[in-house]
Amino acid sequence: MHVLILGGTTEARALAGLLHPRVRVTSSLAGRVARPRLPEGEVRIGGFGGVDGLAAWLGEHAVDAVIDATHPFAERISFNAARAAATAHVPLLALRRPGWVPGAGDDWRDAGSLAEAATALDGLGDRVFLTTGRMGLAAFADRPEWFLVRSVDAPEAPVPARAEVLLDRGPFTLDGERELLRRHRIDVLVTKDSGGTATAPKLTAAREAGIPVVVVRRPPVPEGVRTATTPEEAAALVLGD
Repeated sequence: MHVLILGGTTEARALAGLLHPRVRVTSSLAGRVARPRLPEGEVRIGGFGGVDGLAAWLGEHAVDAVIDATHPFAERISFNAARAAATAHVPLLALRRPGWVPGAGDDWRDAGSLAEAATALDGLGDRVFLTTGRMGLAAFADRPEWFLVRSVDAPEAPVPARAEVLLDRGPFTLDGERELLRRHRIDVLVTKDSGGTATAPKLTAAREAGIPVVVVRRPPVPEGVRTATTPEEAAALVLGD
């Protein structure tokens, strides 16, 4: 059995470890991170050339199942995977960690996109902790606020005019996030609803500090695609355990 994992996430690496070596596993990474953490099994880096390219690759490499374990905001590859899998008649499963849920004391503002998140900053604060990744910073390029931009790799222009870039990779600790907010005098947080625990401490730190949080909602899984919420659940579905 040959399983293609569209990966790059913590869950994708865990899933590859659960499946390998019981089945042949190929993990595909987009190549946007300079030094990715490699999973067990075979690894390929780079795109497929759109829907047709991915569908052809599935046939040429005798893939029996595809698991979309990409980041919850990797909308394009998810929809390409759904169309390619349907074209190649290969079953597709989406692995999606549960989204974050606000709790007592949270001051969250929903946004449907990065552009909406930028607009939502009006009147919220002057010093913004921006944790939406290095892609899409153009939405904030014309904002007057000061930004602390945290990402794994250095962002490319355009970026906010008043910004400090912090290169770091999770998981992050609650004490570390508390100190970050204090040291940089942050008064508003902007994040994507990535879910999971690796970057969640910033939400707790913001709640404790009484800081409003603008949360960009994640796009939906393509219609008709079966989902799993944990690597263990996804592995069981693939292996029939």
